[in-house]
Amino acid sequence: MPRSYATPPVGELLRRYRSAGDALSCEPVAQGLLNRGYRLSTTHGDYFLKHHLDGDPDAISHQHRATQRLQALGVPVAPPLADTDGDTVTVIGGRCYALHPWINGRHRDGAQLSTAGSRRLGALLGLVHTGLERVMETEHAPPEHESADPADTFAVIDALLGRLAARHAGRDTFDELAEHRLRERRRLLARHAHRRPPPGAAGGWVHGDFHPLNLLYRGAEPAAIIDWDRLGVKPRAEEAVRAAVIFFVQPTGELELAKVRAYARAYRQAASAGPAELAAAVHRVWWERLNDFWTLRWRYELHDRRADALFPAASALVVWWTREYEAVCEAFSG
Repeated sequence: MPRSYATPPVGELLRRYRSAGDALSCEPVAQGLLNRGYRLSTTHGDYFLKHHLDGDPDAISHQHRATQRLQALGVPVAPPLADTDGDTVTVIGGRCYALHPWINGRHRDGAQLSTAGSRRLGALLGLVHTGLERVMETEHAPPEHESADPADTFAVIDALLGRLAARHAGRDTFDELAEHRLRERRRLLARHAHRRPPPGAAGGWVHGDFHPLNLLYRGAEPAAIIDWDRLGVKPRAEEAVRAAVIFFVQPTGELELAKVRAYARAYRQAASAGPAELAAAVHRVWWERLNDFWTLRWRYELHDRRADALFPAASALVVWWTREYEAVCEAFSG
């Protein structure tokens, strides 16, 4: 079940940020897996108070330094404020907090972006990747990561089908769709198991979680990239593909390929990434999606339904992507 959260110690925290003023209100604005956010209004203005769940102060400070350096390069970010000791992470009662400027903006998904906006999005992610390459210290790449093993996926499908079969009473339309998609996916995977990609190596520093809820817009222009909790060394082109799939998937599971094409061309130019690199990333992310059931595992194993709304489009996408594989590859690499 979703965990409960303690009210943040606003008074004690603001005593460490004397320039922030006195608290007027503190309202939750988002509940995530890696953090929780609040809109903190004070006598000096509004701020975003971030509670890093299970936070590591050193790792969080590392993320903060990265955003500070990226801001100096012109990347739209919102680095945290420093407290009276010059620290950007405040630890109170064993919990980690950071205070950021409040960014007035809104989230936009791909349906709300024009073709020009899609190009700006691809160029922005390319700027992030090249900027991180400039400002982050060299780090040894992690070992090659194995792609999903179909044998393991078949076992997950069978286990989920078993849980569904045990739900004799109270089955709903979601359960019916889940069973249909699980059986459909098993057939798809059996047909395409020979296309498992080889181990892949990490390619560079990435944001790690680039999607519509982590990007704020003012009008048509990106105002701030937020939530850098998953900053790390991973395949850059794969992040570009994953981001596009999230931004440009339609409720029916199809991708808006014209916008994907505009986005991908701008990304390739900004990141100096070749067509072959993007094509290989498309294949790896397609395989990842073909073998992934995290939303169903949340519902049926963890009894957590927060991700239910993502399942219909995501499960339809896998089927459509498999059928339109060549067209998707061409959109990213053509």
